[in-house]
Amino acid sequence: MTSARAERRPGRPGRPGYDLDSLLAVAVKVFNDKGYDGTSMEVLAQRLGITKSAIYHHVSGKAELLDLALARALNALFAVTTEEGATSGPAIDRLEYVVRRSVEVLVAELPYVTLLLRVRGNTEVERKALARRREFDTFVSELVQSAADEGDLPGAADPALVGRLVFGMVNSIVEWYRPRAGASADELSATVAAIVFEGLRRS
Repeated sequence: MTSARAERRPGRPGRPGYDLDSLLAVAVKVFNDKGYDGTSMEVLAQRLGITKSAIYHHVSGKAELLDLALARALNALFAVTTEEGATSGPAIDRLEYVVRRSVEVLVAELPYVTLLLRVRGNTEVERKALARRREFDTFVSELVQSAADEGDLPGAADPALVGRLVFGMVNSIVEWYRPRAGASADELSATVAAIVFEGLRRS
């Protein structure tokens, strides 16, 4: 994503303007605080301390801001699926890699992933994001099934249920994790992996 050059708002000496990335960061915080439906362009302008026309200089409206925010979270998650750790080796190791890296992505992009996990499909932008999220879920489900086929899951484990439970735990992190007070991304991903995979692997 290419950011527009930062500008200063006319008539307000000393007040910094916003490039697209910083505008998006504030918009995502407001969406998470108030809900997307409860956020108007007027509310965004007030929070940013700029005019609505200054926002329109960068985007066509709040739907585009939502689209950019959700794409940032999804692109980061899908990038994990193309990394070597996710594409080579036994399925159980690839699954562990994806789980660890998904936790790291969640921490690195916490506001954006939080927003992604809260969308309900009320708009076309949200429905598109949910469709992509289902693609990611399918990738994970196939990894779990492959691990089962390779004999690395307990015999009674339902692969679909395992996938939902594991990523249910990962996704729940957004509800309580606070970067300044919590563990580092490495500590968090290692702990999640230990809880999950020491239980999944057969001795």
